[in-house]
Amino acid sequence: MRRGRAPDKGATAMTAELVRGQNLPLSRTRLEIRVSAGSPVVAAATLGDDRGRLLGPDQLVHPGSPALPGLEVPQQAAAAHRLAVDLDAMEDAVHRVSVLLALPGGAGGPARFGAVASPFVAVTGLDGTEIASYTLTGLDTESAVVALELYRRQDTWKVRAVGQGYAGGLTALLADQGLAGAAGIAAAVQDAVAEGRARSVAAPPRPPYGSGPRTVTQGAGPAIATGAVAPGEAASPPGRSAGPPVAASQEAAEGGPGARDARQAPGVGPVDYTHPARGSATPPPPSAPPDSPVPPVAGDATGWTMDERLYNQVWGMFEDLARSTAAYRSAVDFADARREQELDKALSDPRHRLGGAGEGARTAADERHGRLVDQARQALDRDLAQLVAEAEVVEPALPAAYARWDNPVWQGYQVPAEAPMALRLGDLHLPESAGLRIPMLVRLPLERGLWIDCGPTGLESAILVSPEELRRLATETAAALAARLLAVHPAGAFAVHIVDPAGTASGPLGPLLRSGVLSEPPASGAAGVSAMLARLTRRVDLVQMAARGGAPEALPADVDTAEHLLVVHDFPHGFDDRAVNQLRYLADEGPAVGVHLLVVGAREDAAEYGPLLEPLWRSLLRLTPVPDDHLADPWVGHAWIYEPPRVPPGSQVLQQVLAQVAAARHPWNR
Repeated sequence: MRRGRAPDKGATAMTAELVRGQNLPLSRTRLEIRVSAGSPVVAAATLGDDRGRLLGPDQLVHPGSPALPGLEVPQQAAAAHRLAVDLDAMEDAVHRVSVLLALPGGAGGPARFGAVASPFVAVTGLDGTEIASYTLTGLDTESAVVALELYRRQDTWKVRAVGQGYAGGLTALLADQGLAGAAGIAAAVQDAVAEGRARSVAAPPRPPYGSGPRTVTQGAGPAIATGAVAPGEAASPPGRSAGPPVAASQEAAEGGPGARDARQAPGVGPVDYTHPARGSATPPPPSAPPDSPVPPVAGDATGWTMDERLYNQVWGMFEDLARSTAAYRSAVDFADARREQELDKALSDPRHRLGGAGEGARTAADERHGRLVDQARQALDRDLAQLVAEAEVVEPALPAAYARWDNPVWQGYQVPAEAPMALRLGDLHLPESAGLRIPMLVRLPLERGLWIDCGPTGLESAILVSPEELRRLATETAAALAARLLAVHPAGAFAVHIVDPAGTASGPLGPLLRSGVLSEPPASGAAGVSAMLARLTRRVDLVQMAARGGAPEALPADVDTAEHLLVVHDFPHGFDDRAVNQLRYLADEGPAVGVHLLVVGAREDAAEYGPLLEPLWRSLLRLTPVPDDHLADPWVGHAWIYEPPRVPPGSQVLQQVLAQVAAARHPWNR
């Protein structure tokens, strides 16, 4: 959870996947409701009293009237939506909020939910933590549905999965809600979607991108999974829940990803998410000639601060790249399958096997295949051009925690007064978009440890790297990540410890050792390793007991409240079974009480331990010191190529930053 902003009271990390009719108490009152559908849908909501009756015709929130106190819905039909809810800001008479989804009217779209992928709805906190989710299965002829409802019982808000569909569409749904003149109101809602009425919440206009603007999901950052990885984390993504992507064949025909909800800026409208101590607002977009694309704007997303807006914008770019690439790959697969079918059909006739008929059929099939692939590539190139333009304005605007080491923001670095909401661990890209890099951001504090794998990697470009060079690069990557974690936290709020059993890491870890940022020398030898692990294990135990007993003031004087990172070099060499078990304990229990692991080692070196180390490897987020395609997002399943955070050759930025961190730590080290 991010420091510097108080969490909602009673916030928990619990996530529930609801079934129809199931309910769950809500521990938060400021929420987001994320919708992912297989086709563009219209999102709306009604407000009811304690008996479930609609409070009045003006208590319908829809694209033509998108906001009421405590509630805001998108103003366009899109395959992905975000609804903002502040239950504390609701009027006292409101006891029920029903979230409605409807297929937009007009030709060209599906007429029933049964023809598209099942809609997925998730209720999250403002920090992206998923509280509950619900997949609306079993829909067939219905074209409108009550997805879920938030309702109040004895001053406690709950969420219930409803899934009530209406074959009569939005008119039948609104009539069932007790709304007089339902047909006219439903028509007005569809007209508002078709006409694209002016926003009630100001937001920079977005250029045409695919078939619609993009929604930004506030989650854990680009959602990444590796083996047992939960993007979010990075990866659902963490916080990101996997919703069905837009049908690829439809996207290929339309020239890009499915329609997406437009972004909305904070601080304006009935739901005010502006930080009380910061009056920042989204910068106005630069002017552009009529009928020309509007240039991208850094910070074009929702959030209390510019850092939050940039974080959400990076996540949106990740989503767009994943979606566009999925559409392109699906279109190519369709073209390949179609060519095979045409050739099988043509050559199944024995008459076509003689003379030039068979060759003519093959040529015609190849030409049609080429046209389909070219069309898909043109659509992807349009999307990539827009994303590249956006990256060019976003990258220079990133704060230090999100920026590459070559970003000028590090030249003006100062030790921060509070920790950021996320940290950049490297870059991500796909083979189809080699020129576009998406920052890999993970939320802070870290929810799981990191593992820098110095073993062989899968990409062909890494085959020529020797094992010795891989180990050196892995240790340098660990040093750069540890330095970044130190640099983005306030002075004294983060400590780094090093375990180096053989004492071989002095070269690659030199910047950390020489700068004075470490509170103690690296632990070496069996005795040093044992003492370090025992001390951190004791800290985890004591903090856990104090937290469970509600008595943090009872902690011994030698147990500080700072977060700790343990860098474990050349693992598992020099570690016995007891030390391995202690590391597993720290990996499982440490993150919740501020103790994190950064392990440098090769998995194949641990073969002698048998299955003992498998739980440890699975609990850590695997990174590589060279580009590798081992990271997979749980949304569309792409294998993302990860690139580590490299310090430019010959640059002194790392030493300069660590010198400032060490200088700021002096009052705590006396």
